[in-house]
Amino acid sequence: MGRSWVSFLLLLTVTALFIVADCGSIGVNYGRVADNLPSATKVVALLKSQGLNRVKVYDTDPAVLHALSGSGIKVTVDLPNQQLFAAAKMPSFADSWVQRNVAAYYPHTQIEAIAVGNEVFVDPHNTTRFLVPAMKNIHEALVKLKLHSEIKVSSPIALSALQNSYPSSAGSFRPELIEPVFKPMLEFLRETGSFLMVNAYPFFAYESNTDVISLDYALFRENPGVVDPGNGLRYFSLFDAQIDAVFAAMSALKYDDIEMVVTETGWPSKGDENEVGASVENAAAYNGNLVRRILNGGGTPLRPKADLTVYLFALFNEDRKVGPTSERNYGLFYPNREKVYDIPLTEQRLKENRGKRTPVARGGSRSGNTWCVASGGAEKEKLQAGLDYACGEGGADCHAIQPGSTCYNPNTIEAHASFAFNSYYQKKGREMGSCYFGGAAYVVTQPPKYGHCEFPTGY
Repeated sequence: MGRSWVSFLLLLTVTALFIVADCGSIGVNYGRVADNLPSATKVVALLKSQGLNRVKVYDTDPAVLHALSGSGIKVTVDLPNQQLFAAAKMPSFADSWVQRNVAAYYPHTQIEAIAVGNEVFVDPHNTTRFLVPAMKNIHEALVKLKLHSEIKVSSPIALSALQNSYPSSAGSFRPELIEPVFKPMLEFLRETGSFLMVNAYPFFAYESNTDVISLDYALFRENPGVVDPGNGLRYFSLFDAQIDAVFAAMSALKYDDIEMVVTETGWPSKGDENEVGASVENAAAYNGNLVRRILNGGGTPLRPKADLTVYLFALFNEDRKVGPTSERNYGLFYPNREKVYDIPLTEQRLKENRGKRTPVARGGSRSGNTWCVASGGAEKEKLQAGLDYACGEGGADCHAIQPGSTCYNPNTIEAHASFAFNSYYQKKGREMGSCYFGGAAYVVTQPPKYGHCEFPTGY
């Protein structure tokens, strides 16, 4: 296991990819399409009791913004789609709207962003052409009040804005939206130091493609992963694949430098008979594993340093929403403030819950034990760098692969790396993301076979 300069340099690179990272941030969407929700004051108390320090609302309701005053909770407000025309055509309307709905509350209510519209491209009222002009006028109103450095302007897009989303490396925006909307919007975001807002729902993709998408892959549970044929990256969650499709679409337009905030994502706890996968167990698994994935840090395979801010949808089940049953059952809480299911939402709760397993769907194919092994298609230099990290700074127990020890044979880089990767993975409690090693490893559900060597399943 000699270390060359090449492997040392690769070690530094790979370490940066899978270890050195700040953590992301978790917020929640506070929708109010219901007739039985608690008062805004009680909602703010609920948010604080759960340690949630970011919230997104779908309007600028005075009662809500007053209740959030002095709470320390950062707020994203929304200019509704039906006001895009006025904001785009009349700068005076934008000035008045910002003064009345933002400046009047700031800074006691910590408004940090304005979502101009929501999923405008699927709005049946055809407001797309007003989006970018409205965003610019709202920003100019902030500039006049000297609030543009503290409060950013963006607009949430749905994944339906993509022409291609699979494989992720082929991600692209719909051609008819590129010149009139995406290029000017992304240029605006770059110029103002803002970010792209994206609403991503793996549930919809899974529900429509259960024959090709595994539930474990959709729920961030251990799985062999899916290799992107375009760039060779291995994905272990549908969420990451969807987000990277958007990153790839931005990259195709030469906007690699723009950050992303996931303004909506979630999983329903109940659905109609044909809404496959909608259940309390799956909702708890998706949101619980997502929170763990975000707060433990690290970006996506395509953007490993892109720590994400993610807003869960939604705080409450909302009984007045139209559509299938799932639409009324995305909440973390019932209107009486009881939890629909219990998941950690903060780093402290994650630490307290460390070692507890996410529920496994009944009848699933996954066994209780999982192992981490090296990818046979990975480059030897990357395997060596990962092996060096695992046995060194990573703290894996590599005594068994020393010369003369029980797992020294077969004496191959793949066999030694597999043992070291698995030792590290088990030591970390089989946490999501601990079997990655820069894309050189993946999780298996059957005991690895390398000569007479037995791989441990826990420490």
